[in-house]
Amino acid sequence: MVASQDLRKPAVLALQTAAVAACYYGSGQLGLLRELVVEGAVVTPIWPPTGVSVACLLLLGPRCWPGIALGALFVIMSLTSLSPSVLVVLAGNTAAPVVGYLLLRRAGFRTDLARLRDGLALVFLGAFTAMLISATVGAGLLLVTDRIAEEGFWAVWLAWWVGDAMGVLIVTPVVLLLARIRRPLRLTRWKEATGLAVIVCCVVPLATHSRLSLLYLVYPLLIWAALRFQLAGSMVCALFASVMTTVAATDRVGPFERLTRVEVMLKLQAFNGAMALTALILSAVITEQIHTRRSVEQACQELVDVLEHLTAGDAMEGRAPVEESGPGRRQDE
Repeated sequence: MVASQDLRKPAVLALQTAAVAACYYGSGQLGLLRELVVEGAVVTPIWPPTGVSVACLLLLGPRCWPGIALGALFVIMSLTSLSPSVLVVLAGNTAAPVVGYLLLRRAGFRTDLARLRDGLALVFLGAFTAMLISATVGAGLLLVTDRIAEEGFWAVWLAWWVGDAMGVLIVTPVVLLLARIRRPLRLTRWKEATGLAVIVCCVVPLATHSRLSLLYLVYPLLIWAALRFQLAGSMVCALFASVMTTVAATDRVGPFERLTRVEVMLKLQAFNGAMALTALILSAVITEQIHTRRSVEQACQELVDVLEHLTAGDAMEGRAPVEESGPGRRQDE
């Protein structure tokens, strides 16, 4: 029995590593479908593997980091041949999500994202701080190998950093939500959810592809989704809007039609960042308020139950002497 358990642990670890590597590689190929050219360097507006990596580390623990490294290696090998510079990029892409996981764990992060502090920790520690590593390593390597000019370093660094951070802000909450799904599904307010989905599917493509610059129409939908469906609604809506906006930006249509490459990058990343922050933090605040209200309601109900019990006990004590004196009077009579 002990021997079979000892053999089972390496097998489970190998399966987890392979699964994480496959998820990293698959999300990386999706991210490579849309690219932007900044100062001669090709960058992705949203790099989903960073979000997948942080989510896997939060769900499985630090033992899954070999899967992240393996998946990153497969993605890099699909683009170029193996070289010492590739190993540097591989180290940066692996270290960034691991550092993000360590920072989140130190901050007491909870994967349900039910508290405002969890949303802020994911934004400022898991995304903004940790992804400085991958952006600095990647852009610095391009500069050292003379693939970009010195004056273009900061533009490439910013694009790299924002792309990795957007992967954490948009993809990580969605993966954490998918991991929490349990059967049977509770389809409450399904009519409203269907109506919201239909409106989002109609308004978001119009807003992202119209020349009238109607991107602001996405925010009322995000607020609606956050108010009624919390994190599940707001992050799915934000993910769809981010994908549609990225498609419009890379195709140079709609509000991105007459902009330069740098302007396209800045406008796209500003919109995606503001939208992700709005969806994540607003839904966290609403969820925290809902939990607080439920706790107060539960405490009030418990107080009512205690008062009713005490009142019933006082009433029984007040009736007891009357019932005992009745038979005594009959005997005297």
